[in-house]
Amino acid sequence: MNVRVLLLGDIIGAPGKALVQKHIPELKKIYSPQAIIVNGENCAGDGRGITPKAMRFFKHAGVNLVTSGNHIFQKKDIYPYLTEHKDLLRPLNFPSGCPGIGVTTFEVDGVPVGVINVQGRVFMRELVGCPFRAVESVLTYLQHKTKIIIIDMHAEATSEKLGIAFYFDGKVSAVVGTHTHVQTADERILPGGTAYITDLGMSGALNSMIGMKKDAVIRNMLTQMPVKFEVETEGTMIMTGVIIDINSETGKATHIERIKVIDTDLKFDHINHADFGDK
Repeated sequence: MNVRVLLLGDIIGAPGKALVQKHIPELKKIYSPQAIIVNGENCAGDGRGITPKAMRFFKHAGVNLVTSGNHIFQKKDIYPYLTEHKDLLRPLNFPSGCPGIGVTTFEVDGVPVGVINVQGRVFMRELVGCPFRAVESVLTYLQHKTKIIIIDMHAEATSEKLGIAFYFDGKVSAVVGTHTHVQTADERILPGGTAYITDLGMSGALNSMIGMKKDAVIRNMLTQMPVKFEVETEGTMIMTGVIIDINSETGKATHIERIKVIDTDLKFDHINHADFGDK
């Protein structure tokens, strides 16, 4: 039996959640995924962090699991949620005193699916533990529970993402990169049977700078002065990710396919941002 999983890149603010609400039903019809995993660390209204209301939105939209990264602790009201629930992961290699967990399982038609969320260290500000050792520390535990194991490697450097993929090739079903918000074109199945893509991309404004209004970001680059980054809510929108098929008996990936949705019609005039947990 193959298990088909839809994985979407970083969901950016209200535009990203609006894309999820509008297009996941369509993607379900086209691809028939049995599970949906999204990275939600940028889904709050200001593009940093996640809230309990946003988690309820994702669950209502049919998302099975939400992964995250370096912005997971931006909103303090998510701390109790992280402690009490297992459907939102924080990076496994954050210090053990941080709220939440970095590994979990959920069932798809009676088949357990394991997910590990880990953060890279190269070019990242957070002083986290070694991602390689962190994954190794939980891999045996997961392998006793399921053959299907997916890693969200939240990292800046392509080399570090590839390093995780090659190091664990054949030991996990898939390694997908997040954090850079730009979908890469290197999806493939590695020699050991692990599906890989360097970055899933994002759900947000296409003509933005990783989902943010470009003028402020460029001003920061030109002057090195602090500026307020704001989520771009105008213009063409984009949602990207992959579909992966995994053999439930072997844990090997049999297919990986990039997906891209371009939406030129999504308007925010009539959207109640409170519906998305932004207010």
